[in-house]
Amino acid sequence: MKISLFTLILTSFLITSCGGGGSSSPSDQTLIDTTPYTPDTSVNSYIWEEASPESVGMDSALLSAAFDEAFADGTYTGAALVIKDNTLVYERYRGILPGEEATVASGLGVDSQILQNRYGSTDKDSLASSWSMAKSFTSVIVAIAVEQGFIDSIEQSASDYIGEWANDERAQVTIRNLLDMRSGMPLICMNANTGALGECADGSGGSGGDLVFSDNQMDACIARQMAETGVGQPWYTYGATYESGYWLYSNCDTMVLGEILFRATGQDLQTYADTHLFSKIGMDAHWWRDNAPSAQVDGNYLAYCCLDATPRDFAKFGQLLLNNGVWDGEQVVPASYIEQIKNIVVDSTLTAQLNAPFSYGLKFWTIIPSAQSDGSYFPPANAIYAANGFDGQYIMIDFEKNMLVVRNSLYYPALDQNDQRIINVSLADTLGSSFVSTLPAGAGLTSGTTYNNQALLYKITQSITP
Repeated sequence: MKISLFTLILTSFLITSCGGGGSSSPSDQTLIDTTPYTPDTSVNSYIWEEASPESVGMDSALLSAAFDEAFADGTYTGAALVIKDNTLVYERYRGILPGEEATVASGLGVDSQILQNRYGSTDKDSLASSWSMAKSFTSVIVAIAVEQGFIDSIEQSASDYIGEWANDERAQVTIRNLLDMRSGMPLICMNANTGALGECADGSGGSGGDLVFSDNQMDACIARQMAETGVGQPWYTYGATYESGYWLYSNCDTMVLGEILFRATGQDLQTYADTHLFSKIGMDAHWWRDNAPSAQVDGNYLAYCCLDATPRDFAKFGQLLLNNGVWDGEQVVPASYIEQIKNIVVDSTLTAQLNAPFSYGLKFWTIIPSAQSDGSYFPPANAIYAANGFDGQYIMIDFEKNMLVVRNSLYYPALDQNDQRIINVSLADTLGSSFVSTLPAGAGLTSGTTYNNQALLYKITQSITP
């Protein structure tokens, strides 16, 4: 029997690197509007000169071959572009391909026409999902708030704003600890039997913890206590014991940063970002919220996840960083903060565990080297910095080569009839549910993709002529 894509995705829905959700629908919850969403492109001023790869010393044929591989059937690549020396030299968009369509239709038991309606075509004005790339945006917004004096310093205690932490050992947690994923607090998961959120009992919550189906994710993130150290923890998978200060990828750490911004500035994350970041660079971007009936502004914005924008708009964020925080002559982001991003340190503990140089800090990653088809390892350690997200969302920045690469997977934004981005996932009310849907993993498929960001970057870099 054929059933709706929404229903089937909901039954298999797991968010790993970026969680999110709500548990039940309000009685007046509107049904999902299945009309294809049309973004507001009125502020999308494309700031780059568009020219041939050769104009910036790149080989068109080699660059095209790199994109051919990244856009092959089975990669679920919806969009990718390359900007070098402030010049847009290559971009490509596509919808779902026959092999992908067959895999998804079979895996979810849906009619192919549903997939065509949602993923059939993509262009420069189509929305993409940030997933956890949103964490990097939150980091930069915190830096702006520090520069404007709303927050004293990232080195100050988070309890200066999260008063719930002021009178116990959580007072030692700094804003920098939250930015670096070193809060010392456990991952949060949903109890499948009770629906309650609490400390993850095993590693099944995936990277970052499992906040799925929670109406008020903020309360659970703030309620965390410091984890016991020197013992094995079920949610810590990088060694036999967990020690205070170890790196631990945590959605809650970033979620709390959104609350700090709210309490420090008096504005929710979306409003503050619109005023002090998005509008500055001509970016039309919209954050998802949880389904809390009250809180920041009728729901808590998911600082760790789920920012909707076009691939070109995501590229504007990367360009801002390449410009050392300057846009149209205005210092939008402190140059000193970008310098800190460029100098995030190698984590010796995780490097030993992964047998590869691992660096993470201020919500940014470095691309870990991996073996390429010619036997070489690429990229060099701590050479390319990135905002990363679930299902292969990347803003990859090479400061040395003055180049950035954006890649997004196929995406369909499921919004209610008022275009409200409120994550409201309910197995009891599938028609009233709202959620983010990317392919493949965001749609409940755990395999089938052959996309590899190191391979794409390597081939793009090889196209640069000596």
